[in-house]
Parts: sequence; C-alpha cells; structure tokens
Amino acid sequence: MFKVALADRPEFLAGDDTRLREIFHPDKHQLKLNYSLAQGTLPSGQRSKRHVLASSEVYYFISGKGRFTIDGQVTPIEAGTTIYVPPGGIQFVENIGETDVEFLCLVDPAWRMEDETILE
Repeated sequence: MFKVALADRPEFLAGDDTRLREIFHPDKHQLKLNYSLAQGTLPSGQRSKRHVLASSEVYYFISGKGRFTIDGQVTPIEAGTTIYVPPGGIQFVENIGETDVEFLCLVDPAWRMEDETILE
C-alpha cells in the first residue's frame, strides 16, 4: 500500500501558471504506474498559459467555475466536470468564478518536462 496526504506534497508553480501538488509520479515514488496524478489550483480571475503535451490528460474539477479551451473549442467547467485532452491538444483553463478552481489531473503516459510546450 502507498498512502499520500495532499498536505505532505509540496506546492509549486507549473509552467502553465497553475499551482500543482504531485500526488503520484512513477519516477518519484517508485510505483509501477504509467501515469502521473496531480492536484491543481487556479485562483479567481486567472487563466493558465496556453500549452500542449505529448501525453493525454484527464482533468476532474473539484470546485470553482470556469472555461476550458482545447484546440479553440470552449466548454464551461464546474465541480464534477471531467475533461479529456488528447495528446497534442492546445489547451488552457480560465477561472471566471469568485473562488479557486481546484482539479485533479491524470497524465498518461506520466508527465515529463520535455513532453510539455508552453505556447506563450
């Protein structure tokens, strides 16, 4: 068994300007996983930078209200929304609510810096 407490994971500013805490990553936690899992936060009134990953991603939104854009297609997000981003999808998220947007992000295969390109 491998148990994680979110409070024990250090928060950092990702390249796309979201605040992240890495929950599981096979390179860092000696787990037999092909994916990585992170918790993210985007403050009210902010937007992440446009970026693209070589991996696929699944976002599950825990709280907040916003818009998610993939390849120019915009969709509203709120608690309970799940979004799939295909490999190579140009994406960003906007927080249009009064509270933080909080989400979980699963990246498959696991996130690697060299697989991400910030476009602005």
